Amino acid sequence: MTRREDEALAQAAVAALTGQLALAPKPGLPDPRDLSARETRVDHRALRWSAKALAPGLAAMAAAARRTGEATPRLRAELGSIGRCTEHSVGLAGGGHRGALWTLGLLVAAAALDPRARGAEVAAAAKRIAAHTDRRAPRRPSRGSTVSARYGAAGARGEARAGFPHVRRALDALARARNRGATEEQARMDALVTVMSTLQDTELLHTAGPMGLRHVQAGARAVLDAGGTSTDAGREALSSLDADLHARAWSPRGSAGLLAGTLFVDSLPVSTTPRTT
Repeated sequence: MTRREDEALAQAAVAALTGQLALAPKPGLPDPRDLSARETRVDHRALRWSAKALAPGLAAMAAAARRTGEATPRLRAELGSIGRCTEHSVGLAGGGHRGALWTLGLLVAAAALDPRARGAEVAAAAKRIAAHTDRRAPRRPSRGSTVSARYGAAGARGEARAGFPHVRRALDALARARNRGATEEQARMDALVTVMSTLQDTELLHTAGPMGLRHVQAGARAVLDAGGTSTDAGREALSSLDADLHARAWSPRGSAGLLAGTLFVDSLPVSTTPRTT
């Protein structure tokens, strides 16, 4: 693997994140539909802009994995250091994407470790990296880790250490929807609600508690039980869930980050041909 390939992986990850941002309607999540609301328009533009600020850090993570060549404690520590620097850069660009950075960073590093890996193989390589403790990480607990401890939820670290089971489920959902003849947007939306239907989203646990989380999971299952977003009934259920979550100000951000990771893994292998402008 070369520097050009490291950058190609990073660009593929950014494209996956911006692809996730472009989906609409995403229940409880920002999307580009409401251009009449200035706050929504600015927020969504900032999210797209700050997504691009992830690229240098993700390329550096790919390069670190390529140099190390295996999932070691040293690699885990280096990825953590790069991630914290990248968080700072993203904050200067408008903020957001912390959960997506964790997911995409590990998956990009995993793809760099084994350029031939696809699908579940990439998730398994990420699991080997996440199994190590980042001894350089700040000692103070994050909000996500505090919520995980309080409710016994796996959280972002648990998801990674389990080999990203929701990414694997979302990849299966993408394949099923495409095989049914769904459009690409419908397939991606089915993947999102598949994640939402079972994920113990710590953001939702923080804002809505266990009852709220179960309410969101049930709403996502209703979309799938109605046949998914390629059916009229599924789209109606999705619209109802979207209106409900926006009215309650509940945001399943963990599911959004995992969908971005899913779209990245789905995009492999990526082209390393230099882009022309």
